[in-house]
Amino acid sequence: MKKVSNLSILLSLSVLASSTSVYAETEVKSQLQSASISTSQPSLAVTEVKLSESETIRAINVELNTELNRSKEFAQNVTSVSQLSDVKPTDWAFTALQSLVERYGCIAGYPDRTFRGKQATTRFEFAAGLNACLDKINEIISAGLADKVSKEDLATLKKLQEEFAAELATLRGRVDALDAKVEKLESQQFSTTTKLSGLAFFNVTGASSGGDVLRENLPTPVAGVAPVRTTPIATKPNVTMSGLVWLTLNTSFTGKDSLVTQLAVGNGNSAYSSTYGSSGFFNTTAATFTDQTAGAAANTFVLRELSYTFPVFEKASLVVGPRVNFYKYFDGNRFIYPWNTTFNSINSTLLSNAKRGAGAIFMTPLGNQFDFKVGYLAESNEFGGTGSAANPTQGLFGGNNALTAEFGFKPSDAFKLRLLYSRTNLAPNIDGSVGGAGFTPSLPGTAFVAGGLNNGQSDVFVANFDWLIAKGFGLFGRYGYGSTNVNKTLGGSSNVSMQTFQVGAAFPDLFKEGALAMVSFAMPFKFTDDSNVLLSGKGNGGTQYDLELSYVYPLTKNISLVPAAYFIFSPNNFSNNPTVYVGNLQAVFSF
Repeated sequence: MKKVSNLSILLSLSVLASSTSVYAETEVKSQLQSASISTSQPSLAVTEVKLSESETIRAINVELNTELNRSKEFAQNVTSVSQLSDVKPTDWAFTALQSLVERYGCIAGYPDRTFRGKQATTRFEFAAGLNACLDKINEIISAGLADKVSKEDLATLKKLQEEFAAELATLRGRVDALDAKVEKLESQQFSTTTKLSGLAFFNVTGASSGGDVLRENLPTPVAGVAPVRTTPIATKPNVTMSGLVWLTLNTSFTGKDSLVTQLAVGNGNSAYSSTYGSSGFFNTTAATFTDQTAGAAANTFVLRELSYTFPVFEKASLVVGPRVNFYKYFDGNRFIYPWNTTFNSINSTLLSNAKRGAGAIFMTPLGNQFDFKVGYLAESNEFGGTGSAANPTQGLFGGNNALTAEFGFKPSDAFKLRLLYSRTNLAPNIDGSVGGAGFTPSLPGTAFVAGGLNNGQSDVFVANFDWLIAKGFGLFGRYGYGSTNVNKTLGGSSNVSMQTFQVGAAFPDLFKEGALAMVSFAMPFKFTDDSNVLLSGKGNGGTQYDLELSYVYPLTKNISLVPAAYFIFSPNNFSNNPTVYVGNLQAVFSF
């Protein structure tokens, strides 16, 4: 393509700045409007921009401003030639440039306030500059200043228009096509304020054991009927295949706030929880986090999250809602995702009595290295049907609820330490028992005494860290201690204390960028129960240990495979139980 210098453009157009003759306004308009196009900037083809519609529109707006600049720098308007640092009065085209800048305003500089007059330009760039000056002349005429333009000026413009007719036509065609594309996107886009995203999970799961596995079993709670503990041999599960979908609508009204509405549906049922696990430990040990029903019933859509986040003060933010997702805000870990871990590892096994809760969370940084979070959530768990927060007999303060605070310390991007405290209230079950890890993690297992229990209160302390030691290697760990008082209906109380720990290693980008291998070893539940009030959880006093192995392998940007293996030693805290082996293969689709 033929090129001329920027200063040559100035010479060709400088006649516009030197005229004082008078010309009829009607003739000027007829000649200029026949050649002028609607914009001074060309467009890029957008057929290969594969983004969401709203993102595509934003991308188009950006690309409109960048095509003419091979360095992808935005032109900056200047009002005086003195603002261009590389233009000097001794330059041979200084006078022409001065006129175009200061009189007509149709020349722009680069962001660093330079003009770069010796840099070559294409004919398309020349045509765009020509079109900018045509538009400026139209403005002058519309303002009633037609006498500022002479016949000689128009003759020069006409010649330039003829010379660059092909380029101007091409620009016009691109702009027209772009306008049509933008109009179509704006009419068909889902929303100007809401973005839809989703995750879909396929799970194939199998489990086996080296022999008969004892489990603690309690009957389905019945009002007025005392639960009776039995220790049957667990049945062996068959291989299962299940699915789970999360659909998230993220709406912003100001650009700084976020309304999250998340729907979920699934039909998973953990091979371990439904067969090997003791009563009260559903969706805990060896249960892949995404191998779940999403609600109380399989294949039924539930409202998994409904919360609104907005800024308060200068840097803080507040999250409020009838269903806030606890693990998004507390006890996080850079190496643990919902799709590479189990229910036992997504948070400490002692947190929280409100995995999904109604209430509020306040979050704020404390300088550059510290942050603080505090939140109150009343249980609104989708697995229990109507959560206690929405139940008038329990409400925000009478059912299962938790007040949780977290203090974070991050001396560098590679390391973070979190210290947590949670004060929880445990509502009684309808049979007079208290606890059950699925709904009240602060008391894993189920407590009961003759005459029944009124309620319980727990104090839970957790420390959590993750440390990226090197680019491809990191460590993480948790330790938790909990103490629960259960209050007897006939008076008095008993105490149950618990400990838990988890240590692990992570290998980011192992074999492929975006991949993550993880090894985790944990003691999920260890009890001290001097009053012997636990019906389920202690086993025979043994200690269960969990070994988790997982590997996230991205096939594409939106599809990953996640094989995982879990080894459960002394399951259900029976020291004589054989090891249980669980294998899971997961496909993750994001969109």
